[in-house]
Amino acid sequence: MAAQQSTQVAVVGAGAAGLYTALCAARESARVTLISATPLAESSSYWAQGGLAAAMSADDSPELHLEDTVKAGRGAVRTSAARVLCEEAPHAVEDLARIGVRFDADREGHLALGLEGGHSARRVVHAGGAATGRRLIRQLSALVAEDAQIEVLEGRRAVAINTAGGRCTGVTLHDEQQVQAPATVLATGGAAALWARTTNPQVATGGGLLLAHLAGARLADLEFMQFHPTAVVAEDGADGFLVTEAVRGEGARLLDSSGQRFVDELAPRDEVARAVQRQMAATGAKSVGLDMRDVDPALFPNVVSALRRAGIDPERELVPVAPAAHYMMGGIATDLDARATLPGLYAVGECSCTGLHGANRLASNSLTECFVFGARAARAALREPGLDLREEPSAVRVPPPPLTQESREALWRCAGLERDAEGLRSLTRDAHPLVRLIALSALERTESRGAHLRSDFPQSEPAVEGCHVTVDGAGATGLEPWS
Repeated sequence: MAAQQSTQVAVVGAGAAGLYTALCAARESARVTLISATPLAESSSYWAQGGLAAAMSADDSPELHLEDTVKAGRGAVRTSAARVLCEEAPHAVEDLARIGVRFDADREGHLALGLEGGHSARRVVHAGGAATGRRLIRQLSALVAEDAQIEVLEGRRAVAINTAGGRCTGVTLHDEQQVQAPATVLATGGAAALWARTTNPQVATGGGLLLAHLAGARLADLEFMQFHPTAVVAEDGADGFLVTEAVRGEGARLLDSSGQRFVDELAPRDEVARAVQRQMAATGAKSVGLDMRDVDPALFPNVVSALRRAGIDPERELVPVAPAAHYMMGGIATDLDARATLPGLYAVGECSCTGLHGANRLASNSLTECFVFGARAARAALREPGLDLREEPSAVRVPPPPLTQESREALWRCAGLERDAEGLRSLTRDAHPLVRLIALSALERTESRGAHLRSDFPQSEPAVEGCHVTVDGAGATGLEPWS
């Protein structure tokens, strides 16, 4: 008989979203079990260069932040979710500072706010320049490790979501251990590593999305993968290294082969990424040049050192960059308290989809999302009714086939910055189930919007503005308006 343990809140994933959700639940005296496939402080969030977007200055406001978020999202933002994020973001920053995260400040002690693409004001809070993820994960991991209310199961993987009586009752781990909980929070990260060229670590392949899908929860917006415009092009291990957008906020420029600017570097990411792609297509080049020579290297020490290790000196030469898959706006469909459509199941961070990001994420809203919706998930999770243990839970365990390089290349080729029906239909026959679901979602959206560019439907369709492509547990897709 498999070992069992019970807890009040089970959290799967130890990135920023999972760690903070666990801490918020423990703060309310809940017993929490945190399940992490890696040792603490080794999650993908550790590498996050971006900061937290929050209206913290006198010349900014949550309303202005909301306007920028909606504008960047290209008519697909769920405004209620964006309003929650923008209004609660300042409190999230304050709470993180209170529990020991040291954010960058000026000589007077005021937060040093950065400017990134799509923002109309300086509102990006950093910690250690472009080492924000590192600072956050180290501090949150230390707090989790010290918290007597939180049991950490390191080196353990959830392989199935358990259900009974039409609700989630916990998870099954790879060693057959059962973790029973009235509330289970998935914080398993995104899926950008499904694409051949990516800024993400190779483990970011959407495992949590598949677990939720197999348990019957709906997914949404899988067609919206954000391609970051400035990922390094290199022959060695630096290929795909992300050069944070913040360097463009400090004056870095994108140059074509003749040394001329060709785009507003601080336009929203979908616009900049496509401009870079067009330049490459027109010249046959594999990259464009990112000119960081006028940017103070002391502002981005980890970026500069990583480039130098790759043989690139950003103080003296252009950095070769090109778009790469970076952030999935879609994921497990949730409400404004992070509840999935399967009762008892929650999702926070990049594996979730509140509709906040629409068709094009506003820079640095994603880390903020981890904390705003992580806190909401923790509060809602504690209101879940206790489990009825008389019914034996069931779990659908269908291990996906290994992700092959062939599948990754096909997804990049047929569902990259530009796609059409013929290529997408070919992906519906791919061996990997999440590749198939992404293709089905992209076929359902017969228009171009934000990160989703259909060469066979190049215009946006006003009739579907505000609508989201959903996928149910059976794989059926549909368009739904979310308010």
